[in-house]
Amino acid sequence: MSLGPVGREMERKLKEKFAPTKLDLIDESHHHAGHGGTHVDGESHYAIKIVAEAFAGQSLVKCHRMINEVLAEELKGRVHALRISAKAP
Repeated sequence: MSLGPVGREMERKLKEKFAPTKLDLIDESHHHAGHGGTHVDGESHYAIKIVAEAFAGQSLVKCHRMINEVLAEELKGRVHALRISAKAP
């Protein structure tokens, strides 16, 4: 499934900030249809798998906070939930 405009912008921001060696951004909104926070047009629930040097020596909570900070605009708007896997290479 290809990313829509929200997903593409999230991907751009993550690449720009973290220069990841691996990044998978998956729109999982279709799994949450009819649940709270789901947007009628999708792009509300994402899974992020990211590997970047920026996460070296950071706690899991710190890594999640770093990602949430970069995606703050999306989280205030359309994106309801992120499932994050963040690791150092």
